[in-house]
Amino acid sequence: MKKDIFIFIVILIVVTGLAAGAATFYNKYFKPNEVFVSCYDTADTVLVIEGDVISENNPPVVRDGQILLPFDTIKKYIDPYIWWDEALQKVTVTTSDKVIKMETDKLDAYINNEPIELKFPATQIDGVVYLPIEFLASFYKINVRYSSSSNVVIIDRQDVIHRIGYPVSTGAVVRKGRNVRYPIIKKFEGMNLNSEDSKIYIFEEYDKWYKVRTAEGYIGYIRKEDIVIKSYEIGIMPEKIRERPKLPEGKISLVWDQMYSPTKAYLERKREEGIDVMSPTWFQVANRDGELINRADPQYVEWAHRNGYQVWALVANDFSNIDDTSEILNNGLKREYVIKQILAFAALYELDGINIDFENIYKSDKDAFTQFVRELTPLLREQGLVVSVDVTVPGGSDTWSLCYDRKALAETVDYVCLMTYDQTWAGSRVAGSTAQIGWVEENVKKTLKEVPAEKLLLGIPLYTRLWEETADENGKITAKTGKALSINAAELLIRENNAVPVWDSESGQYVVTFEKDNKTYKMWLENEYSVNLKSSLVHKYNLAGTATWSHNFANDSVWAVYDRNLKKTSHYEEWKSNFGSLAETGKVELSAAQ
Repeated sequence: MKKDIFIFIVILIVVTGLAAGAATFYNKYFKPNEVFVSCYDTADTVLVIEGDVISENNPPVVRDGQILLPFDTIKKYIDPYIWWDEALQKVTVTTSDKVIKMETDKLDAYINNEPIELKFPATQIDGVVYLPIEFLASFYKINVRYSSSSNVVIIDRQDVIHRIGYPVSTGAVVRKGRNVRYPIIKKFEGMNLNSEDSKIYIFEEYDKWYKVRTAEGYIGYIRKEDIVIKSYEIGIMPEKIRERPKLPEGKISLVWDQMYSPTKAYLERKREEGIDVMSPTWFQVANRDGELINRADPQYVEWAHRNGYQVWALVANDFSNIDDTSEILNNGLKREYVIKQILAFAALYELDGINIDFENIYKSDKDAFTQFVRELTPLLREQGLVVSVDVTVPGGSDTWSLCYDRKALAETVDYVCLMTYDQTWAGSRVAGSTAQIGWVEENVKKTLKEVPAEKLLLGIPLYTRLWEETADENGKITAKTGKALSINAAELLIRENNAVPVWDSESGQYVVTFEKDNKTYKMWLENEYSVNLKSSLVHKYNLAGTATWSHNFANDSVWAVYDRNLKKTSHYEEWKSNFGSLAETGKVELSAAQ
């Protein structure tokens, strides 16, 4: 009997111990945490953008009912292109159709050069630039509000669809983490479960939990079983993509027209069907003050319009003076002066567009050049003009290629002209092609990683370099080149020297070699045959069209190719079937296009 009692006691002790252990285990790992904690352990105003808490050294400031955000926070999380001019104490914001300028501590601001009055100015607090974000909200397409109960500034993007939920019962809670052991940051006890105060924004979904934001701006987690999704919310419907300017059917054919001295020779030209846009080289930065050289000719515009061409006048910097370009790009007042001249000339001469051709730029000025384009483009669009910008191929030197932010420029303008030529520079000591087909295609593919195909105009050269090769006493060959030749000038040189062009499939060009005065001369011809190949890439990669340098190098035959390939051929397979034989033989009858 005593033995049985002993066994019973032992069993009871074991069971009690197990129960106690189980209870301890449950309390430690499974019992919901009932502790309530503050979501944000700071006395500063907290910034929440969508479902993320933004932690930066300088918090938002709420002053006299106005929400102020630090410039650096806006640049990092909202607008990477916002610009601060330290010298002028001025902030510039650019959108697709607006340029907004604000000086610190002044209630006057400007939108597209029109003055407006601010309720609260941009200002500096302890050396940090702060901006009135509610004023900028409509330009950035964001909603901004401040929760005084939690001291949180909340920003939502208007083009983001939000899932909206409400708690299913007053027992629902929002926790710090995805486990019931995390403390509570919001309870719904005693609340109207369908009120604005109970509204929950859902951002991320996990197995049994949602990442959410409460009405006060608290970021936390709620069990799926404790919430019901009731609606979807969007601030505004996304704007329709701005329609591109109306151009003739088919791909765009822009042709640069060298106009460096007064001439009326263009009046003798007949209409060439392979051209949509003429881009005369009329405007150039003259000095570090930003004054523009003006070579514009009103009669040229009348002639072009009469022949069905649009006129996108070219604006260039001084390629030979990189320091003057740097001075202008980094000075807000000088950028503004250049822009005002361009706008005035565009209106005066009734231009259809502007082509921006800034070359030889410091790599360190890449962002400043982008800012210049972003400040100019909305104002040109306001006048109804098309905006294009010229860039070199990716890769290369700091001042020739790495000075362009192609992605940012493409986001800003209507078209990007890719200068796919000068593969072999005029100063090269080795003779070579101006633009081999393989080199051109490879750089198109590289550029398409940054520029949308529908915005890209493929650069095509019409000039041929004449290379002269000489050998020293050791047989080492050195090349040099003279001036660039037009198509007709190159053909004349071939006839004068009884040379025989040979098709080179690697370059996609005819190559000419002849001897004269103990020297060897070489040419990689740019003509209707090379243009046939290069222009086919427009269809192969569905590009917007071509940009050709330049009209004075052309002949009638080459415009027939542009008309055929860009206007009368609808896709790459059609070109390949009808005219692709040139890629193999170098011969195709242009009459087939007529």
